[in-house]
Order: sequence, then C-alpha cells, then structure tokens
Amino acid sequence: MFLYSMTLSQATAINQSVSGSFSEPNVDELVVSKGKLIQLIRPDTVNSASGRLNVVSTQEVFGIVRKLLVFRLLGMQRDFLVVGSDAGRLVILEYDKKKEKFVKIIQETYGKTGCRRIVPGEYLAADPKGRVLLVGAVERQKFVYQMNRDQYNKLIISSPLEAHKPHTLTLDICALDNGLENPQFACIEIDYGEPDA
Repeated sequence: MFLYSMTLSQATAINQSVSGSFSEPNVDELVVSKGKLIQLIRPDTVNSASGRLNVVSTQEVFGIVRKLLVFRLLGMQRDFLVVGSDAGRLVILEYDKKKEKFVKIIQETYGKTGCRRIVPGEYLAADPKGRVLLVGAVERQKFVYQMNRDQYNKLIISSPLEAHKPHTLTLDICALDNGLENPQFACIEIDYGEPDA
C-alpha cells in the first residue's frame, strides 16, 4: 500500500521573501515562501497604477523552507534562488521559462533532516559578487561553498569548507562587500563556553 498526503488548502502566511530577476533580465520579481510552497510573483506592468501582483508560478517543495537567498554569478543577467530547508540540503534553483517553474540545478547534502539547531540551513549569505555561499546553523556549524562555472557556462559548486566554531550560538550572518578581495562574512554570535563549563 502506498499513501500520499497533500493539503487541500494552501498556506497563506509568507515566511520569507526575496527580490530579483529570475525569469528575464532586468525584470523586478519576488519569490515568497509559504511553509512548503514557493511562489514567483511579478508586479502588474500593464496597469502599474493598480498596484497588483501577478502570481507567475507556484510550486510545492515537499519540505519546510527555512531560508531563501538570491545570488548572481559575475557576468550573468539572471538570478539564482538558494533554498535552505528542513531536508538537510542546500538547493539552488533556476527559473525555466519553458516549464514555467523553478528547476533544481544543484542539490548538496550537508546534514540530517529536521529543523535542528545544529543542522545548517537557518542562515544563508552570499558574497555580493556571487563567488561563495555560506550556510549556517543556529549552533556551531557553518559551511562555505565556492560557486563557479564550467566549460558549458553551467553553475558548479565546490566541496564545502568547514567554518565551525564550538560553543557558539549564531544570531545572524551577512556577507561583506569588499570588492574583489577575498570574500568575508560577519556573524553575530554568543559564546556559551564558560557558562556551559
């Protein structure tokens, strides 16, 4: 016997939102997550005075979206969508205009499933030049991935570099814009080593 579960009514509360140009260059679009749904939304350009938003695409991701992030490789004209979820994987999506949905380009497993404090995916940050991504957990674990292109101009990802720090709770992570120097990230952390001992 095989069982399949699907909710009858979609979630309405928006957990995360990011803006970028996903379907075409120089087009302002939004991607919002509603629990386990992601939607691509575009402002109405025909009647801009109405202030309406048109839903272009709705997809179920079969997991809880914890974080969304937009990044663009240097020299490209469209953005990629990075999804951190409870699946313990970093997923990079690209919008396919023919299929009218986001397609998975890269899926990198880095931890166990579930929204745990030591499983990365709660925090995402990308270098402004699109060279590296940092995936962090609430406690201790952080991974850095280098982004590049192959000979066919397709996105590739490196093996993760560990940036773990024991006995720390992370409150937030952001990327610093330092031009073409080595990428740097800033983290707000609390060290609980002494109280724990």
